[in-house]
Amino acid sequence: MNHVFAPAQEQLDLIKRGTAEIINEEQLLEKLKLSRPLKIKAGFDPTAPDLHLGHTVLINKLRVFQQLGHEVIFLIGDYTGKIGDPTGKNSTRPPLTDEQIKQNALTYAEQVFKILDESKTRVVYNSEWFDQMSAADMIRLASQQTVSRMLERDDFSKRYTSHTPISIHEFLYPLVQGYDSVALEADVELGGTDQTFNLLMGRTLQSKAGQTPQVCITVPILEGLDGVNKMSKSLDNFIAIKDSPGSMYQKILSLPDSLIERYFELLSFKTLDEINALLEQIKQGENPQQIKRVLAEELVERFHDQEAAANAHMSSGNRLAEGEVPLDLPQVTLSLEGAQELFITQVLNLAELAKNAAQAKDMVKRGVVKIDHEVVEASFSLKSGDDVLIQAGKKAFAQVLIKD
Repeated sequence: MNHVFAPAQEQLDLIKRGTAEIINEEQLLEKLKLSRPLKIKAGFDPTAPDLHLGHTVLINKLRVFQQLGHEVIFLIGDYTGKIGDPTGKNSTRPPLTDEQIKQNALTYAEQVFKILDESKTRVVYNSEWFDQMSAADMIRLASQQTVSRMLERDDFSKRYTSHTPISIHEFLYPLVQGYDSVALEADVELGGTDQTFNLLMGRTLQSKAGQTPQVCITVPILEGLDGVNKMSKSLDNFIAIKDSPGSMYQKILSLPDSLIERYFELLSFKTLDEINALLEQIKQGENPQQIKRVLAEELVERFHDQEAAANAHMSSGNRLAEGEVPLDLPQVTLSLEGAQELFITQVLNLAELAKNAAQAKDMVKRGVVKIDHEVVEASFSLKSGDDVLIQAGKKAFAQVLIKD
């Protein structure tokens, strides 16, 4: 049965949410007006076995196209992975072995189908066409661009001016990625903002091949749990799709408050009106942790199931930046008993995280008491409805709920 497409402008409005740049928007609108399934391509090099939430920003955008009736092509770069993407690197990346690439690629498709509809997703490997290429074919491909054009790339330019070696095979990477678009006759290619040069190479090579150039859509790079650097396994600031429910839940609760809006915008499937209503609650005085819990439950349900989401706060794998929280994390409910608030020293005593008032004061003074991963001072207090993770020293933990 033929798909009935929404009006082109309506599709465009949905696609634009959470994007960084569309090159170019007018061309995308014209393609959408064709009322046919567009070929939407996104490539992933299997350089590590696990995908993290940073990767899902792009996969979520693929899901939007899929729901609009377009053909999503999930490209696993088993060939490009042998080269190693030089994007953002200040040195040559060691190429992966065939066995490493094979093992990593096996897990990718399984993980993306937590978001994409498997029955409507075309999974391809770029070795399908590159393994058929001869040396002469690769030389012809290399002749499509000049060294000066390659040196326009910011990372190549910096390495060249600083006399840092650039291997010849690294120049091939943008060409190889661009040729993927020719092989697939892609209408649209998605990538992170750091991939703009590579995406545009696809447009260039398609034009030279007599094809209509693809539209390039970039999505923002998601910051990791440190709130500064991009989410990365090497920086240990990531949330993996395959994290346990409790670990995923607690990591999201550990987000800096400054990232709440960005994570909702890029990761949540809620409508913008629903997200704005949640953000407004924070402005009206709601504890940000309560809003983070909403996101945590949504993501745990997406990558696990509804039951896991309901119980993630009690399961564990929960952790602080310094290490793991105990699996048997105590759940403590404290009553205000008519008071307006409980100061942190009182909470430590009532939750039995300190032996007495003197020890509670000493721990706070020494800066070893944390609420949701942040060190607090003696003036810190909790009010009715607060539900927080408390760490007192290196080994004492409790999840504490305050009630009237």
